[in-house]
Amino acid sequence: MRDEITVALKQAMRDKNADRLSTLRLISAAIKDRDIAARGEGNDSGVGDDEVLAILVKMVKQRQESARVYEEGNRLDLSERELSEITIIEEFLPQRLSEEKTEEAIAAVIAATGAQSIRDMGKVMGALKSQYTGQIDFGTAGPKVKAALTNN
Repeated sequence: MRDEITVALKQAMRDKNADRLSTLRLISAAIKDRDIAARGEGNDSGVGDDEVLAILVKMVKQRQESARVYEEGNRLDLSERELSEITIIEEFLPQRLSEEKTEEAIAAVIAATGAQSIRDMGKVMGALKSQYTGQIDFGTAGPKVKAALTNN
């Protein structure tokens, strides 16, 4: 995943695409910051693809929130910039699962973890996050998991 980002960064430099280059540099800086923190914790190899994926998901969430705030403040120019950054960041995320596939994934994880009641929701959400980070919107998955566990 790091290699894909590096290649895209170099291509943006060659293309003189300032907006794309700026966003890719933000991604690279966030990964390097996390690498430094990981080295401080004794992990000399830095962070893996799972952690990079989590960083990208977090960056998308931050930009979605910023875009919403800018729209409420009638700053559409800033909102559009945030939305364009989201588009660039999402290029490196796995394809989002459809509504139907999300429900199938939830059912599979519930079956695999042996979840019986709402008390097992944390276990189910943890398993979903470990298997489907970047593919499922966990803001909408939470209520679906809760409904599935309540109906059991």
